[in-house]
Amino acid sequence: MPMNTMTEPELAWQETALCAQAGPEFFFPAPGSSTREAKQLCGACEGRVACLEYALANDERFGVWGGLSEKERLRMRRDQARGRG
Repeated sequence: MPMNTMTEPELAWQETALCAQAGPEFFFPAPGSSTREAKQLCGACEGRVACLEYALANDERFGVWGGLSEKERLRMRRDQARGRG
């Protein structure tokens, strides 16, 4: 199991994140299900940027993080690797 290398202040966003008020199935929908509602909630969350940074730094491959789906985060990583991000 990977060790979390982030310090407590770096994870403080989790305490006030709107996702903490919704169940995990909301952000980890079944394959082919809509992520629209999760993305809308993320859009209203103050921790959205920190959440996305966390997901990218920790290579989160499943679910909606920081308002982006797995495919969107993968596309972002590829674009950054190509120098487009």
